Amino acid sequence: MRAVMALSGGMDSTGLLMRLLSDGYKVSCISYEYGQKHNIELTRACANIKYLEENGFEVEHRIVDLSSAMSIFHSALTSGDIEVPEGHYEEEQMKATVVPNRNAIFASIVYGYALSIALKENTDVIIALGVHSGDHAIYPDCRPEFYDSLGEAFAIGNWESEKVSFHLPYIDGDKVTILRDSLLSCKKLKLDFDTVFANTNTSYNPDERGRSSGTSGADVERILAFHAIGRRDPVEYVTSWEEVLEGALKSQLRYHVMKQNGTERPFTGEYDKHYENGKYHCAECDKVLFTSEDKFDSGCGWPAFSSEAEQANITQLKDETHGMVRIEVRCTDCDSHLGHLFHEFRGPRYCINSICLDFKGE
Repeated sequence: MRAVMALSGGMDSTGLLMRLLSDGYKVSCISYEYGQKHNIELTRACANIKYLEENGFEVEHRIVDLSSAMSIFHSALTSGDIEVPEGHYEEEQMKATVVPNRNAIFASIVYGYALSIALKENTDVIIALGVHSGDHAIYPDCRPEFYDSLGEAFAIGNWESEKVSFHLPYIDGDKVTILRDSLLSCKKLKLDFDTVFANTNTSYNPDERGRSSGTSGADVERILAFHAIGRRDPVEYVTSWEEVLEGALKSQLRYHVMKQNGTERPFTGEYDKHYENGKYHCAECDKVLFTSEDKFDSGCGWPAFSSEAEQANITQLKDETHGMVRIEVRCTDCDSHLGHLFHEFRGPRYCINSICLDFKGE
């Protein structure tokens, strides 16, 4: 059985490589240098190819230089004047990391090489890609309909295209799916899972030593995936695993509360019993929402304020969810959910989730 795949050096494509080898495929890998800020991934890809060779697995690996052509593209991954966004792996903020038409270009090259192998070796070849459902909302060129259309176009434009087909085993899965699958593949291949994934990079903004930041959306998604399978990520971070995990979990909770109208558990927020002098800003857009002068202990389990800050102009909306009628409060500037407003015998009580706030002392 024959396979050609794009090996970025990230955890998704690396996990895919382990699966193909465990399934008995002879694999050719193509990696791309395209001016990416995180090109440490290419070094990691080479390290894994070497590790495989040391353990008796021969894998062809080629690096294709596209940096000249793709340097003209606009993306936070290739442009020095655009910052890589940090925080939860979500659609709006991660759009900056889209490289226009990247996967179409990569797939064209992989397809051409796969068809060349099919003709030379007189065999059918699969093009294996590690795209998964976690990318669908953010990257249009990771969606199944994109590859369906691409496959049809390539078939129209090439002789003997029936010898080549796309293989997307994780298209309905996510990073957790990939890691669980990789645990099984590495066991079958008698390879060390931690060594394999230490030789990967997912971070879009690693430091000069190649250590992952733990703060980019891609980092957060990876950290949460390792946490979900009960393992410590073996890749090196700029700080400890405990700290990056705490940051990822906080990012996940903030997204759940502020963007999905969730609620943090009572008596767990950092500002519930917090009474320093200063101002409480929106964690999303930094707008001043409340001051310490108006904070009081309501005993409800969430930070309580008797009034909003001057010019906060917090949005109030009728909320009829959960069989109740309440007043939802949202940040006017970024439309993030904050909590609820109650009118009680003692006066107004803004019941706010701690995760929605950033405190700045006087």
